Amino acid sequence: MNKSLIALFLCLPFFANAADIEAGKAKSAVCAVCHGAEGVSAVPIYPNLKGQKEAYLVSTLKAYKDGVRGGGMSMLMSPQAAMLSDADIANLAAYYSSLK
Repeated sequence: MNKSLIALFLCLPFFANAADIEAGKAKSAVCAVCHGAEGVSAVPIYPNLKGQKEAYLVSTLKAYKDGVRGGGMSMLMSPQAAMLSDADIANLAAYYSSLK
């Protein structure tokens, strides 16, 4: 099998499950309470989400959801993340990473 075909098969899941930025924006209303309406927090203890790398946001939300990430704000974030589907997480990450 040639390398181009292998690369296509490896990338296909990323294109098949493309995140929906508009759905992420709609879902972000709950996040805005702490992280600000445009992903820029007015409170120093809450991180800015605007412009964060998409993969970082996905891995962080999944870590909170799975109970792997502790400390800091995990007591607030874990219950919030537990309510998110994988699609919600992908959409939120796409939305916040799209903000410049």
